[in-house]
Amino acid sequence: METFDSHFYNWFGVIFFSVLYGVILLFMPFYKKMDRKPAGTYLAFVIAFAIEMHGIPFSMYVISWIIGKNLPVGILWGHTLFDTIGYWGMYINIACGAVGLFLIMNGWYNIYKKYWSKETGTGTLVETGLYKYIRHPQYTGLLLLSFGMMIEWATLPLLILYPVMIYMYVRLAKKEEEDMIDEFGSAYQDYMKRTKMFIPHLV
Repeated sequence: METFDSHFYNWFGVIFFSVLYGVILLFMPFYKKMDRKPAGTYLAFVIAFAIEMHGIPFSMYVISWIIGKNLPVGILWGHTLFDTIGYWGMYINIACGAVGLFLIMNGWYNIYKKYWSKETGTGTLVETGLYKYIRHPQYTGLLLLSFGMMIEWATLPLLILYPVMIYMYVRLAKKEEEDMIDEFGSAYQDYMKRTKMFIPHLV
């Protein structure tokens, strides 16, 4: 465990990474009460990641106590894939973070600039930018960002929260699409036929 000692009990690092990843929520659509639970789950995911990576390896202590022996590096503490591909888990996280951030910011830009008109108080169906290929690029970006964190530093809370977060954002996306159908009618239904929800040509 000595190799990773520098990661732990660094509470500035916990705060820094919690804020760094948490600020992403400012660029996500958040206009209904239903949005709060998915956002709260993501925030819990981020805090769990930051605490177990830079604060206390909680998952390792719990499992080690249950089974009566120390876990090897990469099993619920330390870089997840360290024993197989070294620090490539960290590089994968960086790549996922970069792509995820691009998806979130591009989605935010298109919605902010092109969906809502302050002058008329009405919305316009956005089919440009990433919305030409998928209907929820921001949610895809958020889930990709979270997936990268888990690839680098998987822990019990992250493994539990990630599928919950997927469920919540899929549910939220479907509810938002019902609202879009109410607002745009057949135009949005035609748009749904041309595009996938989260991944081009797949899902």
